[in-house]
Amino acid sequence: MLNTVHQKSPLLRAGALAVPQVTRENRNDGSFVLRSADLLRPYHRRIGEWLIEWAHKTPEATFIAERDNDDTHYAWREISYAQAYDKIRRIGQALLNLDLPAGGAIVALSDNSVNLALLSLAAMHVGKPIAIVSSAYSRVATDHAKLYAMLDQLAPAFIYAEDGEVYGRAVEGYKGDAKVVYTRNVRPGALTFTELETCVPTDAVERAFRAVTPQTPARLLLTSGSTGKPKVVVNTHDMLCANQQMIAQCWRFIDCSQPVVLDWLPWSHTFGANHNFNLILRNGGSLYIDDGRPVAGLIERTIQNLKDVRPTLFFNVPKGYDALLPLLENDEEAAAALFERLEMLFFAAAALPQKTAERIQMLASTVRDEPVFFTTEWGATETSPVITSAHFWTSDSRNVGVPVPGVELKFVPCQDKLEMRVRGPSVFTTYRDDPDRTQAAFDEEGFYRIGDAGRLADPTDPNCGVIFDGRVAEDFKLTTGTWVSVGTLRVRVVSELNPYVQDAVVTGHDRDEVGLLLFPSAALRALAGDHTATWSGDQLAACPEVRNSLTHALAHMGAGLGSSQRPTRAVLLSTPPSLDLGEITDKGYINQRAVLTLRASEVERLYSDDVAVIRVR
Repeated sequence: MLNTVHQKSPLLRAGALAVPQVTRENRNDGSFVLRSADLLRPYHRRIGEWLIEWAHKTPEATFIAERDNDDTHYAWREISYAQAYDKIRRIGQALLNLDLPAGGAIVALSDNSVNLALLSLAAMHVGKPIAIVSSAYSRVATDHAKLYAMLDQLAPAFIYAEDGEVYGRAVEGYKGDAKVVYTRNVRPGALTFTELETCVPTDAVERAFRAVTPQTPARLLLTSGSTGKPKVVVNTHDMLCANQQMIAQCWRFIDCSQPVVLDWLPWSHTFGANHNFNLILRNGGSLYIDDGRPVAGLIERTIQNLKDVRPTLFFNVPKGYDALLPLLENDEEAAAALFERLEMLFFAAAALPQKTAERIQMLASTVRDEPVFFTTEWGATETSPVITSAHFWTSDSRNVGVPVPGVELKFVPCQDKLEMRVRGPSVFTTYRDDPDRTQAAFDEEGFYRIGDAGRLADPTDPNCGVIFDGRVAEDFKLTTGTWVSVGTLRVRVVSELNPYVQDAVVTGHDRDEVGLLLFPSAALRALAGDHTATWSGDQLAACPEVRNSLTHALAHMGAGLGSSQRPTRAVLLSTPPSLDLGEITDKGYINQRAVLTLRASEVERLYSDDVAVIRVR
């Protein structure tokens, strides 16, 4: 995606990406359905089959690795495919020996690790669903009420956390009846992970594996809750395997590429788990767990890891690229490590500002003669996850591609937009123990109501892709009756105010004008002279350089546009979005509804005569 000279992109030139073949069915009610003419081909029906295949084909190849922090040389702990298969059989036997209650989930609370990968695969191998809860709810949060509500939904029979010292208080405060396992600092009464992986496997493991069917639950994933209370999405083996086949038919090169990936994206979300983890496993690749994060103090770890791993595929969210870019632009060795042997660069989970995409391509051109193929896909937790893939060149970062093989994408007129709905073998059929919300999630034809809007990049040619048009639930009307497209406006704002704004929330429901709540970036604080990063939003707004820069950028952005696309006022917020309070998800996507609710006083101030409000006319 966004290749300036797309003819030179190696994947496009070699025919390693499928050529879109999309058909359109028009309906009498104004809706229409897009489908790929490329039929979905046969695929494995159980996750464990991938591991068995590669344990026999390439037994010594590295499957998964993590930093060994106990090593003075900060080396990598690598597990081969053969070692992984042996360990998951042992852990699987241990799970069977525990005689866990039928339907009880294996629940993990800690971050990505080799042991969590092995436990996840072992659980799925013997027919137990794995559920991974974001570590923020147990490691970062001081109030564990949200965690315990989630655990009540999951009804865990087994709880795992990497470190008893870090997670023990949260685990011991839960009143449920579950076996508890730690790797380090094991608490009294808990099991050790060593006990699991040294268990001697019997024929019971093979019998349990043969009993796994395509419809057996593999993962239980909690939705982000960006539009309400989190739901528990049941992902079956068939859903996950089908989705990887869909990806492979778009990315033809992936079948024989055995990709090398460095990745931090959490397995508590579908992007990191179902997309990236499964992609590595299906295609015999190597996954190096990145112990860095796209935040100050940890992003430097990612830079060092890039220099060690030199990936062939790289996945991230827009926030991650924003954090990486300044460091890569000032470190030639790190830029070379990322781009020199890279086959594909990928973003998802949130919209990417166009200026960020252009900076990435510019940086890549300093390292390599041929442009890197920069692409995206679109999907959801309920679709395991991919619905559309941009496996072709486009100059628009909002283009999320075309439907993957086996998926039907319906567009339904809604307000002044087209609501997208999806149907196919990779789409879920139920929220766990939640029949009412399950029924409400589907329309009369069985299409899942995903809540996102889209439109064709070219109304006359569906092969040109779909432009993501925000979430239907986030949009609102001004008092003039004009609809405001929140998702698309937010991306424009963040792009135009780059590098001074970390993120933005759009306001104006039942008001005359569009306003903005702005989260200031480190660059804005530097512009104001706030070297300690302690100034309030009002103090930052009082700085003439800050006001002038933001006013000029917003005026330029809104020049000649209507009221629904032209913010006229903004307030700088004093604190960043809170993951603990639900203002931002692990993936870095801002939760519009949560911010507006929790910061209602700031919204009121935004529409007042307060001197700290930045106004644009």
